[in-house]
Parts: sequence; C-alpha cells; structure tokens
Amino acid sequence: MKSGMAIVVGIVAVAAAAGGYYLGNRHAPAPAATSQASGPAAAGEVKKEKKLLYYRNPMGLPDTSPVPKKDSMGMDYIPVYEGEDEAPAAGGLKISTDRVQKLGVRTQLAEKRALDRVVRAAGRVEVDERRLATISPKFEGYVERLLVNATGEPVAKGQALFEVYSPEIVSAQREYVIATRGVKALRDAGTESRAGMAQLAESSLLRLRNWDVPEDQIASLEKSGEARRTVTFRSPVSGIVMERKAIAGMRFMPGEMLYQVADLSSVWVLADVNEQDIGLVRKGARAAVRINAYPDRRFEGVVTYVYPTLKPETRTVQVRLELANPGHALKPGMFAQVELAAGGGGKVLAVPVSAVIDSGVRRVVIVQAAEGRFEPREVETGERSADWVEVRSGVKEGESVVVAANFLIDAESNLRAALGGLGGAKPADSPKAMSHQATGTLDVLGTNGAVTITHGPVPSLKWPGMTMEFTLANPAVAAGVKPGSPIAFEFVERKPGEWVVTSLRAEPAAPGKGATAPADAHKGH
Repeated sequence: MKSGMAIVVGIVAVAAAAGGYYLGNRHAPAPAATSQASGPAAAGEVKKEKKLLYYRNPMGLPDTSPVPKKDSMGMDYIPVYEGEDEAPAAGGLKISTDRVQKLGVRTQLAEKRALDRVVRAAGRVEVDERRLATISPKFEGYVERLLVNATGEPVAKGQALFEVYSPEIVSAQREYVIATRGVKALRDAGTESRAGMAQLAESSLLRLRNWDVPEDQIASLEKSGEARRTVTFRSPVSGIVMERKAIAGMRFMPGEMLYQVADLSSVWVLADVNEQDIGLVRKGARAAVRINAYPDRRFEGVVTYVYPTLKPETRTVQVRLELANPGHALKPGMFAQVELAAGGGGKVLAVPVSAVIDSGVRRVVIVQAAEGRFEPREVETGERSADWVEVRSGVKEGESVVVAANFLIDAESNLRAALGGLGGAKPADSPKAMSHQATGTLDVLGTNGAVTITHGPVPSLKWPGMTMEFTLANPAVAAGVKPGSPIAFEFVERKPGEWVVTSLRAEPAAPGKGATAPADAHKGH
C-alpha cells in the first residue's frame, strides 16, 4: 500500500514539473530570437552616448565643476566628455574627429619650393635731379622784362625766359668795343702798344663770356660795335618751369635763382623700404609702380640706387627707381605703391604663412602627428613670400601643418598646459589626476584664498585622514560655509604640492559626531 502511494506521488511530481516547463516555455521568448533582436539591429538603433566628465573654465583657469555653471564674466563653463581629455605625450594634444570637423581644421604639407619674394614699399614721384636746371645770373642787375611768366609753363631748349639790365654788362661791352677799335687804330703803331690794346680787348671779351652773355649777342657786338642795354636769358633744357622767382623790375644779386626748369621725360620714384627687407633689394632689379590716379596702369622701372643711410624715425631706407614718363603722366609729388622683385635663391623648406603663429616672442606651428593628434612646435623662420615662409628648424619635409583653425588648437593646447601646471604635472583635466573627493571640517577660512581643512581618508590618493592647507580656486567656492562646518569637497593638483579646492559644500553634522576625521600625526602635511 505504501509503495503504491509513493508511485502515485512520483507521477504527480513529474507531471507538475512537465506542466511548469511547458507553461514557462510558452510565455518566454526563444533564446535565439532574443539574441537576434539584440544584435546589429539594436546596436544600430541605440547610439552609445559619451560620458560627461566635468565642466571646465572657459578662460583656462584651473577651475572645474561637476555641474553646469558660469564664471565671473557670465561665460558658460565648457563640458568635457570622455575621450576628449586624452592628450598624446610630449606636450601634444588629441582632439576628436567630430571636433576637428567643427573647428574647420585644414592641413597642408611642408614642402621645398622656391620663394617668389616681393618687397612692397610706399614711395613718391620726384624730379630727376640730373634733369633739373637753375637759371642764376652771375652778375648784379635788374629784371627788365619777363618772356615766360607762369610756373608750370612748358618751355623748349633755347627759348627766351627773361631780359635783364646790368650796368656791369653794359660797361664790359663798351670796353670791348673800344679795345677792338684801338687794336685796329694801332695796326701801324709799335708792337708793345698794339699788344697792350689787344690784351684789353681779350680781357673784356672773356669777362662777357664768364658772365654767360650769349654768344649770338657777343657776335652781334663784334659786328655792329654797339653795346646792347639788356641781356636775354634762355632755357638750357626742354621741360616745365618748376619755379619762377623773377619779377619785372626787381633787383637781383649774383647767384640768385630766378628760374628753375625740369625735364620730366624721365622721373625718379623714391621708395621707403623697411629695414628688415633692405637686404633683399639689389641695384638693377625690376620694379612695378602703381599710382592711385591711374589704377589701371602699371609703370615699370629699375632700381638705380640704394641710399647708404637709414631714417631713424621710420626705420626705413630710401631706394631710388628711374622711370620713363611719356606724356608727363607721373607728376612730382604723387604717392606710389612700389613692388620690388627681390633676388631669388634655391628651393627651401616652406609652409604657408597662415600656419605660423607669431606671438612676437616665439613662432609656433601646429603639426598633425596622426589622425586627431596635434603637436605645437616652436620653429625658426627665414625668408618669406606673399603666401609662404621658410622654416629652418622645427618641421620636416612632408609633415602636415595646420593652416586653418590653428589658433584654436594652440589655445586649447595652452589651456591644457595651464591646467596641468608648469611643472610637468598631469593635465588637470585628466579624470585620473584631476578630481579627488573627501569629507571633513573647515577649520580656517583665510582672506587670501587659503583654507585649512581636517579631512578624512582620500582613497584616490591613498591619503589617511589629516589636517592640511588648501587653496580655493576662487573665493566663491567657499561662499556661505563657516569655519567649523562639516564639509564635502573636491580638489585637484594644479602643480606639484599645490592642491586647489574646486568645489566645497556644507554637510549636515551627524548627531553626536564632530569632524569626520580628527587630526593625526600627519597634521600640517
């Protein structure tokens, strides 16, 4: 009877187990189906979001926050996500691909090329000094009549300008007439008398020629034997009357300038070349000159002289160009823009001008070491053209340099260097080295940003509880917290031995408990 009952109980148990297995399989999804549903399709639909690490100060100060906030200027703190805080060794920088695209970073290879150098300078049109003539009588007299009486009037070579009266000229003419007549009268006289009279005539004639009396007037004097009252002065060159000081009836003294005539068929352009570019300018080099009055015209000239002195006020050296001036289009006094072809050399290693960040103290180029990895390098630059600059050290041929958004990358690099400290510490925005949390009691709140805290153990640094001094990232960090209050705080190592509190908040004290960790033998660490 008992064995029969045991058999019945066994059958019932087996049946119950089978029923449970059936019901369980009926309501549960098949494992294979579940595996397929959570495979590639699910992975494609659910995009893994980046983990937000912290927010950093937008101005590069060593201050971070676990929550969004604004700085004292009202600027939002910048979020830092996982993967963005990693930096390559040797002071480089790693930037994610999407950020590279957002920044608009473009690169170009450093290559060897010949630099087509052009020196640009401002200049002005001047009269060719060799083509400038001045009319200055060598005797005292009076301006009798003006034949050309307007400044700027064109005159031809030999054209009469003015007539003058001089008692000395009249007297010299009469002496010459008397002497020549005496020579003729003493033709049959003694040799000594005739020689003396001939010498007097020769002296009078020489005096007239020394005073620049025209040869045609002397010939007329010899022929007619009559002295003329006035002497006519003619233009020695064809050109333009640049200056006229003669006035009808005025008295003039020997050597006084009465007229100035310039030949403007050829002019000079005096260009002021910067001190650092003067070594590139050579005599005989071709030059292009543009004048604002003729924007569509280009005048060609040649460097004829480089002046040996420098103007200390402007730190420039004058360079003289000579230009043909048909039609007198170039007027003395006009401003000119000059482009001088500098002496070209061989090929040199060069990068685009936009790749060089010049702070005035040093020059930096951002080199793309790998995809998303950039290295700021200090370089030594040399000669440059309009678009390229020679690099003598710091970059190798074939390396990619950043030519767009390099200022943003350089700012990011400087920011991370500042957050990491100047002593070679790990970057302050690295999560492993940046943020440490602890609890304790605020003992002393100094006015200079220093605080004394008695804190408990810090597992991330393997510190025991102790009392030590910290520095506040800014006074607002400890706002509203009084000395003696239990606190929870976060801190970073800005540089070796300098611990900066970036977040501090008051905590409610546990009933019957004081500070979280009493001071111990490590006090004053």
